[in-house]
Amino acid sequence: MQAKVTWQQGLRFKCETDNGHSIILDGEADNMTPMQSVLLSVGACSSIDVVDIMKKSRQLISACYCELTAQRAEQAPKVFTEIHATYVVKGENISEKHLARAVQLSCEKYCSVMLMLAGNVKINSSYRIE
Repeated sequence: MQAKVTWQQGLRFKCETDNGHSIILDGEADNMTPMQSVLLSVGACSSIDVVDIMKKSRQLISACYCELTAQRAEQAPKVFTEIHATYVVKGENISEKHLARAVQLSCEKYCSVMLMLAGNVKINSSYRIE
């Protein structure tokens, strides 16, 4: 995997991946900040796992989203100190047992973003079925 980050102006940077995708990140909050992108990456990476595991468990999910809250250190570097992820799944006859297991497997075994932060950030999760 390769990427390129190019300064545009002010504190704005164009971020490009080796497969042609790009986003703008900046430190002035006109666009997404790098820390926001990390938080979103936690939710996206783990949600991919949850959806995949639920489908493999033959659960008929129609929607899944992840609500995230994060706390940051007050002094620089203002790293994340805690992240809470709540997974919300909708569908037909969703098994709470299957959802609990999918969330656990993602958080403890499969989500590379969460696992990369483990040991430095307190990460906890919850789930609900709607």
